[in-house]
Amino acid sequence: MDDDHKSMHPSLRPINDTMLNRESWKIFQIMAEFVEGFERLAQIKPSVSIFGSARFEPDNSYYKLAEEIALELSNAGFSVVSGGGPGIMEAANKGAYAGRSPSIGLNIVLPHEQNTNPYQDISLNFRHFFSRKVMFVKYASAYVVLPGGFGTLDELAEILTLIQTEKTRRIPIILVSATFWEGLIKWFRTTLVPEGTISAADLDLMQIMDTPKDVVDAIFSHYENRGFEPSAEEQEMLLDL
Repeated sequence: MDDDHKSMHPSLRPINDTMLNRESWKIFQIMAEFVEGFERLAQIKPSVSIFGSARFEPDNSYYKLAEEIALELSNAGFSVVSGGGPGIMEAANKGAYAGRSPSIGLNIVLPHEQNTNPYQDISLNFRHFFSRKVMFVKYASAYVVLPGGFGTLDELAEILTLIQTEKTRRIPIILVSATFWEGLIKWFRTTLVPEGTISAADLDLMQIMDTPKDVVDAIFSHYENRGFEPSAEEQEMLLDL
């Protein structure tokens, strides 16, 4: 058979030097995001990462609930980390900003949707979702997930996968609002478990709460017999996150 057809394969075409150079230099931008994140967030522990929709306005009940949760967490000694944008992210930063502990925003540069909110003691800007995701997980003592869309589900699936596969330590994952999340959890229980794609024990990685007090109490309960600092073994896990 004539090998000329292989010349059509993308991997065998001449390399575009300009594009290759741009992609190679992009590595330094990615490194800079990680370095700045590590340096500025290493001292915020213990912290709680809060997620939820960017589309909720301040008069929305979930916005108000997120603000209340963040305020209670902040006054309880937790730094609060959000995505730095509007909606639930703004509510989380606003509540924490009014409290005793730092309010941190991990902002992402997007074509349209993301606008930085003004309630941030520490503000970081990312171009890459993957480096930003590491910062949400690496220093978190808990995840609090309010109602949201694809981005919120993405973050929830990310932390569930990391804990399930033991790539990171087990921390509380708290879903806020039973009425919002019960359909998803039911699908997990009635479809994913019977199909064998997850185990029944994986459902225990999550808790559902409805009030700020319950959220704070659940986090303290998890750490009742241990400190917030990762153990030596957990620190090794986090190095390979």
